Amino acid sequence: MRYLYTALFYLALPFVFLRLLWRSRRSADYRKRWAERLGFCPHQVEKSIWIHAASVGETLAAIPLVKALKSHYPSIPIVMTNMTITGAARAKAAFGDTVLQSYVPYDLPPAIQNFIRCVNPLVALIMETELWPNLFYVCQKKSIPVIVANARLSEKSAAGYQRIKPLMQGMMLATQKMAVQTQVEAERFMAFGLPAERVVVTGNIKFDIEVPQDLPKKSAALREHIGQDRLVWVAASTHATEEEIVLAAHRRILAKYPDALLILVPRHPERFDAVFQLISQQGFSVVRRRDSASNINAVEVYLADTMGEMLLMYAVCDIAFVAGSFVPVGGHNMLEAAVQGKPVITGPQLFNFAEISASLIAAKGMMTVHNESELAQEILHLFDDVDYRKTGGENAYRFVEANRGALAKQLQVVQAIVDARIENR
Repeated sequence: MRYLYTALFYLALPFVFLRLLWRSRRSADYRKRWAERLGFCPHQVEKSIWIHAASVGETLAAIPLVKALKSHYPSIPIVMTNMTITGAARAKAAFGDTVLQSYVPYDLPPAIQNFIRCVNPLVALIMETELWPNLFYVCQKKSIPVIVANARLSEKSAAGYQRIKPLMQGMMLATQKMAVQTQVEAERFMAFGLPAERVVVTGNIKFDIEVPQDLPKKSAALREHIGQDRLVWVAASTHATEEEIVLAAHRRILAKYPDALLILVPRHPERFDAVFQLISQQGFSVVRRRDSASNINAVEVYLADTMGEMLLMYAVCDIAFVAGSFVPVGGHNMLEAAVQGKPVITGPQLFNFAEISASLIAAKGMMTVHNESELAQEILHLFDDVDYRKTGGENAYRFVEANRGALAKQLQVVQAIVDARIENR
Protein backbone atom coordinates (compact mmCIF):
# COMPACT_ATOMS: atom_id res chain seq x y z
CA MET A 1 0.00 0.00 0.00
CA ARG A 2 2.93 2.33 0.62
CA TYR A 3 3.95 2.04 -3.04
CA LEU A 4 0.46 3.08 -4.14
CA TYR A 5 0.52 5.96 -1.66
CA THR A 6 3.91 7.09 -3.01
CA ALA A 7 2.76 6.91 -6.63
CA LEU A 8 -0.32 8.99 -5.82
CA PHE A 9 1.85 11.53 -4.00
CA TYR A 10 4.08 11.91 -7.07
CA LEU A 11 1.00 12.48 -9.22
CA ALA A 12 -0.32 15.05 -6.77
CA LEU A 13 2.99 16.92 -6.40
CA PRO A 14 2.42 19.43 -9.27
CA PHE A 15 -0.95 20.33 -7.76
CA VAL A 16 0.65 20.72 -4.32
CA PHE A 17 3.03 23.34 -5.71
CA LEU A 18 0.19 24.98 -7.64
CA ARG A 19 -1.68 25.27 -4.37
CA LEU A 20 1.33 26.96 -2.78
CA LEU A 21 1.44 29.36 -5.72
CA TRP A 22 -2.27 30.06 -5.36
CA ARG A 23 -1.94 30.75 -1.64
CA SER A 24 1.00 33.06 -2.35
CA ARG A 25 -1.49 35.59 -3.71
CA ARG A 26 -2.15 36.48 -0.09
CA SER A 27 1.27 35.78 1.40
CA ALA A 28 4.52 35.86 -0.56
CA ASP A 29 6.03 33.39 1.91
CA TYR A 30 4.25 30.57 0.08
CA ARG A 31 6.50 31.23 -2.94
CA LYS A 32 9.70 30.91 -0.94
CA ARG A 33 11.98 28.00 0.02
CA TRP A 34 10.42 25.42 -2.30
CA ALA A 35 13.70 23.50 -2.51
CA GLU A 36 13.35 22.64 1.17
CA ARG A 37 10.04 20.94 0.38
CA LEU A 38 12.05 18.54 -1.78
CA GLY A 39 14.63 17.82 0.88
CA PHE A 40 17.33 20.32 -0.06
CA CYS A 41 17.95 21.55 3.46
CA PRO A 42 19.98 24.78 3.74
CA HIS A 43 21.98 23.34 6.67
CA GLN A 44 24.80 20.78 6.57
CA VAL A 45 25.78 19.21 9.90
CA GLU A 46 27.60 16.03 10.90
CA LYS A 47 24.95 15.10 13.45
CA SER A 48 21.79 16.61 14.87
CA ILE A 49 18.63 16.06 16.83
CA TRP A 50 15.74 16.44 14.38
CA ILE A 51 12.43 17.70 15.75
CA HIS A 52 9.41 18.00 13.48
CA ALA A 53 6.48 20.19 14.52
CA ALA A 54 3.92 20.73 11.79
CA SER A 55 2.32 24.04 12.65
CA VAL A 56 1.89 26.59 15.43
CA GLY A 57 0.27 24.27 17.99
CA GLU A 58 2.91 21.56 17.67
CA THR A 59 5.70 24.16 17.67
CA LEU A 60 4.44 25.71 20.88
CA ALA A 61 4.26 22.25 22.46
CA ALA A 62 7.83 21.54 21.32
CA ILE A 63 9.38 24.75 22.67
CA PRO A 64 10.04 23.59 26.27
CA LEU A 65 11.33 20.23 24.98
CA VAL A 66 13.68 21.93 22.52
CA LYS A 67 15.02 24.24 25.24
CA ALA A 68 15.64 21.29 27.54
CA LEU A 69 17.45 19.34 24.80
CA LYS A 70 19.56 22.37 23.90
CA SER A 71 20.61 22.65 27.52
CA HIS A 72 21.37 18.93 27.89
CA TYR A 73 23.19 18.56 24.53
CA PRO A 74 24.81 21.96 23.93
CA SER A 75 27.22 20.61 21.31
CA ILE A 76 24.59 18.88 19.16
CA PRO A 77 22.69 21.08 16.70
CA ILE A 78 18.91 21.01 16.91
CA VAL A 79 17.14 20.96 13.55
CA MET A 80 13.46 21.89 13.64
CA THR A 81 11.22 21.32 10.65
CA ASN A 82 7.74 22.70 10.09
CA MET A 83 5.07 22.15 7.48
CA THR A 84 3.35 25.54 7.58
CA ILE A 85 4.67 29.08 7.25
CA THR A 86 3.01 29.96 10.57
CA GLY A 87 4.83 27.11 12.29
CA ALA A 88 8.13 28.20 10.74
CA ALA A 89 7.54 31.80 11.82
CA ARG A 90 6.76 30.70 15.38
CA ALA A 91 9.93 28.56 15.52
CA LYS A 92 12.00 31.50 14.27
CA ALA A 93 10.42 33.81 16.83
CA ALA A 94 11.11 31.34 19.65
CA PHE A 95 14.68 30.37 18.82
CA GLY A 96 16.13 32.78 16.28
CA ASP A 97 19.36 31.33 14.89
CA THR A 98 20.02 29.07 17.89
CA VAL A 99 17.99 26.31 16.23
CA LEU A 100 18.43 25.30 12.57
CA GLN A 101 15.05 25.64 10.90
CA SER A 102 13.77 24.17 7.62
CA TYR A 103 10.52 23.10 6.04
CA VAL A 104 9.97 19.38 6.30
CA PRO A 105 10.44 17.53 2.99
CA TYR A 106 7.33 16.24 1.31
CA ASP A 107 6.69 12.58 2.03
CA LEU A 108 8.62 11.16 -0.91
CA PRO A 109 11.62 8.84 -0.35
CA PRO A 110 14.17 10.87 -2.39
CA ALA A 111 13.18 14.11 -0.66
CA ILE A 112 13.49 12.57 2.80
CA GLN A 113 16.80 10.93 1.90
CA ASN A 114 18.13 14.31 0.69
CA PHE A 115 17.15 15.92 3.96
CA ILE A 116 18.69 13.17 6.09
CA ARG A 117 21.97 13.42 4.16
CA CYS A 118 22.09 17.10 5.07
CA VAL A 119 21.37 16.89 8.79
CA ASN A 120 22.43 13.33 9.79
CA PRO A 121 19.93 13.02 12.65
CA LEU A 122 20.67 10.89 15.68
CA VAL A 123 16.91 10.64 16.18
CA ALA A 124 13.74 11.87 14.50
CA LEU A 125 11.46 13.38 17.12
CA ILE A 126 7.94 13.81 15.75
CA MET A 127 5.48 15.98 17.63
CA GLU A 128 1.91 14.78 18.21
CA THR A 129 0.34 13.15 15.12
CA GLU A 130 2.57 13.99 12.16
CA LEU A 131 2.44 10.47 10.75
CA TRP A 132 4.03 10.24 7.29
CA PRO A 133 4.54 6.70 5.92
CA ASN A 134 7.68 7.32 3.84
CA LEU A 135 9.32 9.43 6.53
CA PHE A 136 8.93 6.60 9.03
CA TYR A 137 10.01 4.01 6.43
CA VAL A 138 13.19 5.84 5.37
CA CYS A 139 14.18 6.45 8.99
CA GLN A 140 13.70 2.77 9.76
CA LYS A 141 15.80 1.72 6.74
CA LYS A 142 18.59 4.10 7.83
CA SER A 143 18.39 2.94 11.47
CA ILE A 144 17.33 6.38 12.70
CA PRO A 145 15.11 5.93 15.78
CA VAL A 146 11.71 7.57 15.46
CA ILE A 147 10.20 8.97 18.65
CA VAL A 148 6.68 10.37 18.66
CA ALA A 149 6.43 12.92 21.46
CA ASN A 150 3.22 14.21 23.02
CA ALA A 151 1.37 11.76 20.82
CA ARG A 152 -2.38 12.04 20.54
CA LEU A 153 -5.02 10.22 18.54
CA SER A 154 -8.63 11.29 18.82
CA GLU A 155 -11.48 8.88 18.31
CA LYS A 156 -12.38 10.68 15.08
CA SER A 157 -8.81 10.48 13.75
CA ALA A 158 -8.51 6.81 14.70
CA ALA A 159 -11.66 6.06 12.70
CA GLY A 160 -10.20 7.90 9.72
CA TYR A 161 -6.91 6.02 9.92
CA GLN A 162 -8.80 2.72 9.67
CA ARG A 163 -9.04 3.41 5.93
CA ILE A 164 -5.25 3.23 5.66
CA LYS A 165 -4.65 0.65 8.34
CA PRO A 166 -1.75 -1.11 6.51
CA LEU A 167 0.12 2.22 6.34
CA MET A 168 -0.57 2.86 10.01
CA GLN A 169 0.69 -0.59 10.96
CA GLY A 170 3.94 0.04 9.09
CA MET A 171 4.47 3.35 10.88
CA MET A 172 3.72 1.83 14.27
CA LEU A 173 6.33 -0.87 13.72
CA ALA A 174 8.85 1.78 12.62
CA THR A 175 8.33 3.76 15.84
CA GLN A 176 10.92 3.07 18.53
CA LYS A 177 9.13 4.96 21.30
CA MET A 178 5.86 6.80 21.63
CA ALA A 179 5.20 9.20 24.51
CA VAL A 180 1.40 9.33 24.62
CA GLN A 181 -0.77 11.89 26.35
CA THR A 182 -3.37 9.48 27.80
CA GLN A 183 -3.95 5.77 28.30
CA VAL A 184 -7.01 5.89 26.03
CA GLU A 185 -4.88 7.22 23.18
CA ALA A 186 -2.17 4.64 23.91
CA GLU A 187 -4.74 1.91 23.39
CA ARG A 188 -5.82 3.46 20.09
CA PHE A 189 -2.24 3.41 18.81
CA MET A 190 -1.71 -0.15 20.02
CA ALA A 191 -4.84 -1.19 18.11
CA PHE A 192 -2.89 -0.26 14.95
CA GLY A 193 0.01 -2.54 15.90
CA LEU A 194 2.23 -0.40 18.11
CA PRO A 195 3.99 -2.83 20.50
CA ALA A 196 2.97 -2.21 24.10
CA GLU A 197 6.57 -2.07 25.29
CA ARG A 198 7.21 0.93 23.04
CA VAL A 199 4.48 3.04 24.63
CA VAL A 200 4.78 5.27 27.68
CA VAL A 201 1.94 7.44 28.98
CA THR A 202 3.44 10.78 30.01
CA GLY A 203 0.61 13.30 30.01
CA ASN A 204 0.41 16.36 27.79
CA ILE A 205 3.51 18.53 27.45
CA LYS A 206 1.27 21.49 26.66
CA PHE A 207 0.62 21.82 30.39
CA ASP A 208 4.30 22.72 30.83
CA ILE A 209 3.79 26.12 29.26
CA GLU A 210 6.54 28.64 29.89
CA VAL A 211 5.33 32.18 30.45
CA PRO A 212 8.13 34.54 29.34
CA GLN A 213 9.65 36.60 32.14
CA ASP A 214 9.07 39.84 30.26
CA LEU A 215 5.39 39.11 29.59
CA PRO A 216 4.02 41.03 32.63
CA LYS A 217 5.95 44.14 31.58
CA LYS A 218 4.81 43.87 27.96
CA SER A 219 1.20 43.17 28.89
CA ALA A 220 1.11 46.10 31.32
CA ALA A 221 2.30 48.43 28.57
CA LEU A 222 -0.20 47.12 26.04
CA ARG A 223 -3.05 47.23 28.53
CA GLU A 224 -2.26 50.86 29.26
CA HIS A 225 -2.26 51.53 25.52
CA ILE A 226 -5.68 49.95 24.93
CA GLY A 227 -7.23 51.32 28.12
CA GLN A 228 -6.86 50.21 31.72
CA ASP A 229 -10.53 50.53 32.62
CA ARG A 230 -12.06 48.89 29.55
CA LEU A 231 -13.51 45.40 29.56
CA VAL A 232 -11.50 43.37 27.06
CA TRP A 233 -12.13 39.98 25.52
CA VAL A 234 -10.04 38.12 22.98
CA ALA A 235 -11.20 35.81 20.20
CA ALA A 236 -8.09 33.74 19.50
CA SER A 237 -7.13 31.68 16.44
CA THR A 238 -10.32 32.33 14.49
CA HIS A 239 -11.08 30.61 11.19
CA ALA A 240 -13.29 31.61 8.29
CA THR A 241 -16.96 32.01 9.34
CA GLU A 242 -15.97 32.29 13.00
CA GLU A 243 -15.21 35.99 12.68
CA GLU A 244 -18.84 36.62 11.72
CA ILE A 245 -20.01 34.81 14.86
CA VAL A 246 -17.56 36.70 17.05
CA LEU A 247 -18.47 40.09 15.58
CA ALA A 248 -22.18 39.39 15.97
CA ALA A 249 -21.57 38.54 19.64
CA HIS A 250 -19.48 41.69 20.09
CA ARG A 251 -22.29 43.80 18.68
CA ARG A 252 -24.57 42.46 21.43
CA ILE A 253 -21.89 43.14 24.05
CA LEU A 254 -21.40 46.72 22.89
CA ALA A 255 -25.12 47.36 23.38
CA LYS A 256 -24.55 46.97 27.13
CA TYR A 257 -20.86 47.92 27.40
CA PRO A 258 -20.14 50.52 24.69
CA ASP A 259 -16.53 50.79 25.80
CA ALA A 260 -15.80 47.04 25.53
CA LEU A 261 -12.91 45.99 23.29
CA LEU A 262 -12.61 42.84 21.21
CA ILE A 263 -9.09 41.67 20.36
CA LEU A 264 -9.48 39.51 17.26
CA VAL A 265 -6.64 37.13 16.35
CA PRO A 266 -7.08 35.25 13.05
CA ARG A 267 -5.38 31.87 12.94
CA HIS A 268 -3.68 32.33 9.55
CA PRO A 269 -1.70 35.44 8.57
CA GLU A 270 -2.80 35.30 4.94
CA ARG A 271 -6.32 36.13 6.16
CA PHE A 272 -5.35 39.28 8.07
CA ASP A 273 -6.35 41.66 5.29
CA ALA A 274 -9.62 39.88 4.57
CA VAL A 275 -10.59 39.91 8.25
CA PHE A 276 -9.74 43.61 8.50
CA GLN A 277 -12.05 44.28 5.54
CA LEU A 278 -14.80 42.18 7.11
CA ILE A 279 -14.60 44.12 10.39
CA SER A 280 -14.75 47.43 8.55
CA GLN A 281 -17.61 46.32 6.30
CA GLN A 282 -19.65 45.37 9.35
CA GLY A 283 -19.36 48.91 10.64
CA PHE A 284 -16.98 48.43 13.55
CA SER A 285 -14.19 50.89 14.26
CA VAL A 286 -10.96 48.90 14.02
CA VAL A 287 -7.22 49.34 14.43
CA ARG A 288 -4.56 46.86 13.36
CA ARG A 289 -1.84 45.76 15.77
CA ARG A 290 0.80 46.45 13.12
CA ASP A 291 -0.24 50.11 13.26
CA SER A 292 1.01 50.26 16.82
CA ALA A 293 1.13 54.05 16.97
CA SER A 294 -2.59 54.37 16.32
CA ASN A 295 -4.86 55.65 19.06
CA ILE A 296 -7.22 52.84 20.05
CA ASN A 297 -9.00 54.41 23.01
CA ALA A 298 -12.24 54.69 21.07
CA VAL A 299 -12.06 51.67 18.75
CA GLU A 300 -14.29 48.62 19.12
CA VAL A 301 -12.05 45.97 17.58
CA TYR A 302 -8.28 45.53 17.80
CA LEU A 303 -7.02 43.23 15.03
CA ALA A 304 -3.95 41.34 16.23
CA ASP A 305 -2.28 40.87 12.86
CA THR A 306 1.18 39.91 14.12
CA MET A 307 2.84 36.56 14.75
CA GLY A 308 4.01 35.06 18.03
CA GLU A 309 1.99 37.31 20.36
CA MET A 310 -0.84 35.04 21.42
CA LEU A 311 0.35 34.83 25.02
CA LEU A 312 0.52 38.62 25.12
CA MET A 313 -3.06 38.93 23.87
CA TYR A 314 -4.26 36.47 26.50
CA ALA A 315 -2.32 38.38 29.15
CA VAL A 316 -4.09 41.69 28.48
CA CYS A 317 -7.64 40.34 28.17
CA ASP A 318 -10.27 39.75 30.84
CA ILE A 319 -11.93 36.82 29.05
CA ALA A 320 -10.60 34.43 26.40
CA PHE A 321 -12.63 32.81 23.65
CA VAL A 322 -10.57 30.07 21.96
CA ALA A 323 -11.72 29.56 18.38
CA GLY A 324 -11.36 26.72 15.93
CA SER A 325 -14.27 25.38 17.94
CA PHE A 326 -17.26 26.72 15.98
CA VAL A 327 -15.91 24.93 12.89
CA PRO A 328 -14.83 21.28 12.44
CA VAL A 329 -11.18 22.05 13.20
CA GLY A 330 -11.32 20.48 16.64
CA GLY A 331 -10.35 23.47 18.75
CA HIS A 332 -7.05 25.11 19.65
CA ASN A 333 -4.89 25.18 22.75
CA MET A 334 -6.96 26.64 25.58
CA LEU A 335 -4.17 26.11 28.11
CA GLU A 336 -2.34 29.25 26.94
CA ALA A 337 -5.22 31.31 28.30
CA ALA A 338 -5.79 29.11 31.34
CA VAL A 339 -2.18 29.34 32.55
CA GLN A 340 -2.61 33.11 32.79
CA GLY A 341 -5.68 32.81 34.97
CA LYS A 342 -8.27 33.78 32.36
CA PRO A 343 -11.76 32.28 32.23
CA VAL A 344 -12.01 30.35 28.96
CA ILE A 345 -14.91 30.00 26.53
CA THR A 346 -14.99 27.73 23.46
CA GLY A 347 -17.41 26.46 20.91
CA PRO A 348 -18.54 22.82 20.89
CA GLN A 349 -16.06 21.33 18.36
CA LEU A 350 -13.21 20.21 20.59
CA PHE A 351 -12.24 16.76 19.35
CA ASN A 352 -8.52 17.63 19.18
CA PHE A 353 -8.62 18.51 22.89
CA ALA A 354 -11.29 16.08 24.06
CA GLU A 355 -9.56 14.99 27.28
CA ILE A 356 -8.26 18.43 28.24
CA SER A 357 -11.50 20.25 27.47
CA ALA A 358 -13.64 17.77 29.40
CA SER A 359 -11.37 18.06 32.44
CA LEU A 360 -11.12 21.85 32.24
CA ILE A 361 -14.91 22.13 32.03
CA ALA A 362 -15.24 19.78 35.02
CA ALA A 363 -12.78 22.02 36.90
CA LYS A 364 -15.08 24.99 36.12
CA GLY A 365 -12.34 26.82 34.29
CA MET A 366 -13.99 26.69 30.87
CA MET A 367 -17.47 27.04 29.39
CA THR A 368 -18.75 25.91 25.99
CA VAL A 369 -21.27 27.84 23.90
CA HIS A 370 -23.00 26.95 20.65
CA ASN A 371 -23.77 30.20 18.85
CA GLU A 372 -23.27 33.96 18.88
CA SER A 373 -26.16 34.49 21.32
CA GLU A 374 -24.73 32.11 23.91
CA LEU A 375 -21.24 33.53 23.38
CA ALA A 376 -22.45 37.08 24.03
CA GLN A 377 -24.54 35.94 27.00
CA GLU A 378 -21.60 34.17 28.67
CA ILE A 379 -19.24 37.09 28.13
CA LEU A 380 -21.79 39.51 29.53
CA HIS A 381 -22.22 37.26 32.56
CA LEU A 382 -18.47 37.31 33.13
CA PHE A 383 -18.31 41.08 32.63
CA ASP A 384 -21.22 41.63 35.01
CA ASP A 385 -19.98 39.36 37.80
CA VAL A 386 -16.40 40.11 38.85
CA ASP A 387 -16.32 37.25 41.36
CA TYR A 388 -17.58 34.78 38.77
CA ARG A 389 -14.89 35.97 36.34
CA LYS A 390 -12.16 35.78 38.97
CA THR A 391 -13.19 32.29 40.10
CA GLY A 392 -13.25 31.00 36.52
CA GLY A 393 -9.73 32.29 35.92
CA GLU A 394 -8.42 30.84 39.18
CA ASN A 395 -9.96 27.46 38.39
CA ALA A 396 -8.34 27.48 34.96
CA TYR A 397 -4.93 28.35 36.39
CA ARG A 398 -5.08 25.68 39.10
CA PHE A 399 -6.05 23.09 36.49
CA VAL A 400 -2.89 23.78 34.48
CA GLU A 401 -0.64 23.78 37.54
CA ALA A 402 -2.06 20.46 38.74
CA ASN A 403 -1.25 18.73 35.47
CA ARG A 404 2.34 19.83 34.87
CA GLY A 405 5.13 17.25 34.66
CA ALA A 406 4.90 15.71 31.17
CA LEU A 407 8.01 17.58 30.01
CA ALA A 408 10.32 15.77 32.43
CA LYS A 409 8.86 12.38 31.50
CA GLN A 410 9.14 12.98 27.76
CA LEU A 411 12.63 14.40 28.08
CA GLN A 412 13.67 11.23 29.89
CA VAL A 413 12.35 9.12 27.00
CA VAL A 414 14.24 11.16 24.41
CA GLN A 415 17.49 11.33 26.38
CA ALA A 416 17.65 7.57 26.83
CA ILE A 417 17.53 7.02 23.08
CA VAL A 418 19.85 9.91 22.17
CA ASP A 419 22.42 8.79 24.76
CA ALA A 420 22.35 5.24 23.39
CA ARG A 421 22.89 6.56 19.86
CA ILE A 422 25.84 8.69 20.97
CA GLU A 423 27.46 5.71 22.73
CA ASN A 424 27.05 3.43 19.72
CA ARG A 425 28.15 5.96 17.13
